[in-house]
Amino acid sequence: MNIVPIKTEQDYDKTLKEIEALMNAERDTPEGDRLDILVTLVEAWETKHYPMDLPDPVEAIKYHMEQAGLAPRDLIPYIGHRNRVYEILNRKRPLTLRMIWKLHKGLGIPAQSLIKQEEEQAA
Repeated sequence: MNIVPIKTEQDYDKTLKEIEALMNAERDTPEGDRLDILVTLVEAWETKHYPMDLPDPVEAIKYHMEQAGLAPRDLIPYIGHRNRVYEILNRKRPLTLRMIWKLHKGLGIPAQSLIKQEEEQAA
């Protein structure tokens, strides 16, 4: 099995095409093993060259609401009164530690996303 590291965008594109050709490979076969190794190489390349930042807290909440089909009123048990929910969603008020904990435990929103601070605007 001849596998080379991904060093350039061309190597990356070539590896993706090879992965696509191997997508139906069965596990525990030479083709399946090659697929596993190539996927690992691509994941390492993407982590290094295309890092993904966590969304800000409000975007994380809105994304979860959209995915779960929730309305703002569904956040009342986690955030507080309806007007408090709208203040959070409109970025008029920051999340408290208690809200973060409730959103994480109750809705499964990653705590890392909820505690991320907004970057300061450049003046």
